[in-house]
Amino acid sequence: MHIILNNTSMVPIYEQLMNQVKNNIISGELAENEALPSVRALSAELRISALTVKKAYDKLEEEGFVITVHGKGTYVAATDKQLAMEARRKTVEDDFAGAVENARAVGLTNEDILEIVQIILEEN
Repeated sequence: MHIILNNTSMVPIYEQLMNQVKNNIISGELAENEALPSVRALSAELRISALTVKKAYDKLEEEGFVITVHGKGTYVAATDKQLAMEARRKTVEDDFAGAVENARAVGLTNEDILEIVQIILEEN
């Protein structure tokens, strides 16, 4: 599992870790029932606190992406295709929301934003 953390980002480290693990699960890079690195191993590899890794794993478990077996480790949960699709959709919606927020911050109107989206759709 390849994780890159950005210490200068405004996004907390545990969220960066969570998002990358989640993306690896959704993309299929991490398969069902595959073991994730232990909290200690990952914290040592990334040079971050074990509590930060634990928090990310706990949040992933709350969202249904992983399961933790006490004394055994944390594993990728059996994926529900609908759940995975909804997670992908949520990510795209969040990206769009951020882009709209940025556009409004520079003074673009809804019509300007829609025009930009239409141009992008036509180009792709």
